[in-house]
Amino acid sequence: MPKVFIIDDDVTMVYLLRTLLELDGYDVAEVQDWATIIETIQAESPDLVLMDYFLPDLDGLELLTQLRADPILAKTRIIMSSGMDVSDQCMAAGADAFLLKPYTPEQLVEVIKGTVGEDKAG
Repeated sequence: MPKVFIIDDDVTMVYLLRTLLELDGYDVAEVQDWATIIETIQAESPDLVLMDYFLPDLDGLELLTQLRADPILAKTRIIMSSGMDVSDQCMAAGADAFLLKPYTPEQLVEVIKGTVGEDKAG
């Protein structure tokens, strides 16, 4: 089953996303320590990273750029999300998809399946 790594500083959002994705059959990991985020993602080796654009003490676009520059994570699928439409910036920086908040659970799952590929779901 595909593993989704959630990067969001909103604890409620992370809980809701985890619950939703686990119900849909995904394995879910999340940020424990912001200081070692790249190392954590490498260790978890997710199929997909679901990342908020606005993060505390961290620029989402900068992190996206760092992930794309990392040889281990360069091919990892990344979906960015934000309450502001910054899709152009995110896609230009290497995101595979962008979700405008608020989005429905159906929209989320649809974008994840479209990004990871149907064959890995379930």
